[in-house]
Amino acid sequence: MPALRTALIYSPLFGNYSLGDEHPFKLQRYHLAHDLMEAYGLLNLSNMEIRNCQPINDDLVLSFHDPEYIKRLKEFSNSDEPRADFLFGLGDADCPVFRGLYDCAALGAGATFEAVRLVEEEGFDIAFNLAGGWHHAHRDKASGFSYLNDAALAINWLLKKRRRVVYLDIDAHHGDGVQECFYDSDQVLTISMHESGIYFFPGTGFEDEIGTGKGLGYSVNLPLVAHTDDAIYMKTFDEIAYPLIAAFDPDIIVTQIGADTFRTDPLTRLEITTHSYSYIIRKLKALKIPWIALGGGGYDLMNTSRAWTIAWAIMNGISLDPRLPKTFVKKIEAAGYPHKVLLDAMHWSEDHERNQALKSAEQSIARIKQTVFPGIIGSYGQTSGE
Repeated sequence: MPALRTALIYSPLFGNYSLGDEHPFKLQRYHLAHDLMEAYGLLNLSNMEIRNCQPINDDLVLSFHDPEYIKRLKEFSNSDEPRADFLFGLGDADCPVFRGLYDCAALGAGATFEAVRLVEEEGFDIAFNLAGGWHHAHRDKASGFSYLNDAALAINWLLKKRRRVVYLDIDAHHGDGVQECFYDSDQVLTISMHESGIYFFPGTGFEDEIGTGKGLGYSVNLPLVAHTDDAIYMKTFDEIAYPLIAAFDPDIIVTQIGADTFRTDPLTRLEITTHSYSYIIRKLKALKIPWIALGGGGYDLMNTSRAWTIAWAIMNGISLDPRLPKTFVKKIEAAGYPHKVLLDAMHWSEDHERNQALKSAEQSIARIKQTVFPGIIGSYGQTSGE
């Protein structure tokens, strides 16, 4: 079988901005992931291309975002003066403002648009934007380190071309901004697997959030409680996400593949590893549906770099040595990283914690099968197309 045609969207400007020394979102992780991919020889494959990108244009930005919010975002971006506008979510600890902020956000969103364009117009099978996945940005408000909702903007462009889209989000945080954009649409099926909003940001993403109007049944949420491990995570994906994607039979899949679900992430309490992460990436590739992948969260930089390198290798049909390349190990040792291996063993959480996590997951699965599956699976292929 011939190798798939793939594109990695990468700009040397990724990581050239900073949300602050104490901010957990380190943009430099894009360079670290790129370096690991390079060390494995994944950036000179015969079937792939590396494509640069341009900042997203205003017409696309305004297909979702409020003009007044964008005006204020640009205004703050052009100033060195510390400022805040909490009406628009700007200037707090999560979403600081700094000179060049809009340029940074627009470049990441432009990279996502380029990924979608390459799949839609140039026939690429898979395109991966490391600097995408800003899924918390709302129509008129920044939130959760996110200023422009790149996935929503790119999907809006696809809808104008009458494409039906699945948006799958496996970041530890609920993809609330993307859900908001398509909550009443039957042309986009949004599925989010995330840590439960009962005690975790952004406090949304429960099983009863299933859409409204024509979109009823086209928003699916799988809230997972602390200590959800590899086996529970794979079970949840296999019983809910995978059959719904297959039933919807989209023209294109857009995925947010953040790595903050990993058990050593400093901000989250899920306990997955490269084992279940790799499993889901392989299952998505097996669907053979045109696919756009976006980076998303991940606050342990080495977890993020390992996860995205594994994903890129799977996308290209490459098996990697489970030991990190010596050249890369030498480079990261100088930065204080002790890592020597790429792959983790499958992880099981402690019995009493695992039992609670499994019970919660099974309850969520049952609720979704009761509310979304009956009648909806049969109707996925008969949407209005309006």
